[in-house]
Amino acid sequence: MILARHLLAVSILGLGIVLPHPALAKPPIWIVRDADSQMMLFGSVHVLPAKLNWQPKALRREVAQADDLWFELPVRPETGVEVQALVAEHGTLPDGTNLYSLLSPKAGVALRGAAERYGLSVELLGRLKPWFAEVALATSQYRASGASPETGVEEIVEAQAPETTQRHALETAREQILLFDQTSMADQIASLETSLNELADEPSAFDHLVQAWMAGDLAGLTTHALAPLRKSSPGLYQRLVIDRNKHWVDELDGRLKGSGKTVVIVGIGHLIGPDGVPARLRALGYQVTGP
Repeated sequence: MILARHLLAVSILGLGIVLPHPALAKPPIWIVRDADSQMMLFGSVHVLPAKLNWQPKALRREVAQADDLWFELPVRPETGVEVQALVAEHGTLPDGTNLYSLLSPKAGVALRGAAERYGLSVELLGRLKPWFAEVALATSQYRASGASPETGVEEIVEAQAPETTQRHALETAREQILLFDQTSMADQIASLETSLNELADEPSAFDHLVQAWMAGDLAGLTTHALAPLRKSSPGLYQRLVIDRNKHWVDELDGRLKGSGKTVVIVGIGHLIGPDGVPARLRALGYQVTGP
């Protein structure tokens, strides 16, 4: 799913995923340094199957030694409750408006088919805004495959970090939900229709993304994590990727002006390419090593 890949704890996992041997797992890592600071940047896939051996030893070591740990959102039960309330508040269309009437006839048929395939109410989907309908489909897919946010990167790292490690978040749940809800209807529809096409034409797209992530394949990650959104919904790409990266770099620059060791866990799409956080920190004069 194009849009859903960028929402915390909402991502798709295709059925029948074929993963590289665990010994070859090497998700990309960047290290940022100045005279008295070190920051590890690790790109997350937010939802993963329980038995996937993805974690590099370097990440586990740095998490154990870090003074502070940064996520996109606070990783705690209250965040999930808050997200659910915000989605209920912002995720439905006004009375008298139906999602199927906003889509092209082909996309409407595809949405009905996807609803039936994943056991969702066709009528309920029709009441949802496009961004929330996309998230609902994504959630149904990963749950059907046995994947869960509880076995995603953030939850695993949070559980491993010492209690004394300071936790920080780059965004609030409200800020993240409003990123989607305040996106133009045209961009929301374009993202949903692209995702429906992807379901039909390339049902294993997310499998390929996970394989690229496990292999540290930046070109593959660009192809599967960034390029579809950038092509189908430039406005959404600007809001979800470029604008957020700029804001996060301001926050992380402030942290690097202090001292100590930091680990930052954000979606992998925010770390790759010329718009990514590592490239932006390098442009500010920091020493950045990585792929």
